[in-house]
Amino acid sequence: MLINTYQAGPLDTNNYLVIDKHSKEAMLIDCSGYKPEIIQDVNSMGLNVKYILITHGHFDHVLGINKMKEALGAEVYVPTEDIILIENINQFAKQFAQEVESIPKYDKTYAPGIVFKIGNLEFNVIKTAGHTEGGACIYGNGVLFSGDTLFCNSFGRTDLYSGNFQKLKHSILNVLFYLPDETKVYPGHDIATTIGAEKAHNEINKYR
Repeated sequence: MLINTYQAGPLDTNNYLVIDKHSKEAMLIDCSGYKPEIIQDVNSMGLNVKYILITHGHFDHVLGINKMKEALGAEVYVPTEDIILIENINQFAKQFAQEVESIPKYDKTYAPGIVFKIGNLEFNVIKTAGHTEGGACIYGNGVLFSGDTLFCNSFGRTDLYSGNFQKLKHSILNVLFYLPDETKVYPGHDIATTIGAEKAHNEINKYR
């Protein structure tokens, strides 16, 4: 497995291209802007991008969907409960002084229980409500793509629409922190970390 990280969009959101090196199948996790470097890498490596998976519906994670979907030919999956955020994207983007030209178009919604496969790699959906009601993490093969649920030494804000601190605290302390300590965590912003490091140092521990 190969994971390439790209930052895009007004809030420097992380986009992850996850690649099965044997089959050349791939998926893109979060899509915050039109990023030519992703397309160049896909073409140079001869990849088949099967999915664009959105961890939650905030505008800074979906701004690139339409153009990247067209360029990559991938199916776009979004969390069921966060459709309202995507379909009303400008209402929420205006809170950050942003305006979106066109509503992102998705193909399907997802919920816990679905398994995404690229080559021989399988990834499961873990529901982690709190940052948004539909917020989810993508987990498999020793890695966790945590969206804006869990960051290095920090966690997602809960003061925006459908945010809920008690749900977020439960999602982190009672769900994510039960994953193996060595699990590599790739968050929606900033640097990668591990579950073990966050169990020891994350500020969410102050609220136990």
